[in-house]
Amino acid sequence: MQRKIFISMLTAAVLAPLGAQAQTTKLTLGHGAAAGNPRHEAAVKFGEILKAKTGGRIEVQVAPSGQLGDDAAMVTALRTGALDISANSQGAVANVVPEYAAFGMPFLFDSLPQAWKLLDGPLGKELADKSAAKGLIVLGYWDNGIRHMSDSKRPLLKPEDLKGLKMRTPPDAVTVDIMEALGAEAQQIKFAELYIALQQGVVDGQENPLMNIYASKLYEVQPFISLTGHKYEMTPFLMSKRSWDRLSEADRIAVREAAADATALQRKLSQESDEKLVVELKGKGVRVDTVDKAPFKKATASVDDKWIASPIGPYVKKVITAARAK
Repeated sequence: MQRKIFISMLTAAVLAPLGAQAQTTKLTLGHGAAAGNPRHEAAVKFGEILKAKTGGRIEVQVAPSGQLGDDAAMVTALRTGALDISANSQGAVANVVPEYAAFGMPFLFDSLPQAWKLLDGPLGKELADKSAAKGLIVLGYWDNGIRHMSDSKRPLLKPEDLKGLKMRTPPDAVTVDIMEALGAEAQQIKFAELYIALQQGVVDGQENPLMNIYASKLYEVQPFISLTGHKYEMTPFLMSKRSWDRLSEADRIAVREAAADATALQRKLSQESDEKLVVELKGKGVRVDTVDKAPFKKATASVDDKWIASPIGPYVKKVITAARAK
């Protein structure tokens, strides 16, 4: 009898670890970009790396193109634990953590690496701490590029060209402020609905990085692109704190490492896109114009002042000072 009990206990001790190893954790990663966009490519790579690092124990299901709702809905889902991970948008996250808006001040960065330097330093750490307090764990600051304008009416070569135009914006208060400072009428439309809105003339134009314009084929209904470079936007790569808290310490390390690799890839793809896409867009018959930014900067200077006077003014001022330090 004792021998049978011993054998049974020994068998259970041997099989228990095997059962634990076989148990798979499935994480869902949602984002609003189209397949082929650097955001999607990096999201898929993140899943592949994490699966390899955990010996297949953690699997990531990627849902692109707003399949799980728009960015604002996904931020809410992250906070409640209904969604595990999202490569989201600066504007939507700023509705929960207002300090994200600081990185979208007009004409703040001349290059992408300049923005990354700040995000990877103390200012980014401060932002991550504020995010954690709202139930959002920052896994990385991905890139949504330098934003440019497109429209169906005329080249936008000077601020006066925007007067009276209906310009779509994301749910981002800074972008709305920029468009209104330039005399345009800002209208918020979900990105997943933007192509149809442009095609049907609900709005005249929009603003986005070239990689978004290209991947979502917005150029098909927007014959004019003006390289205004008016605003930088990040793509916060976030995990629900509720999902994060369920992970073991070893798995958290694996998630961080996979996220670091995916962040490097996403930024690389983003940086490579603009030069290549200008050529490709011109090849598709789109008129692409370089503009004199000086008049645009002058016309939007009031946006800085407005945000420095806001409740998050101290953080905005720190970001502006750091970005413009020579």
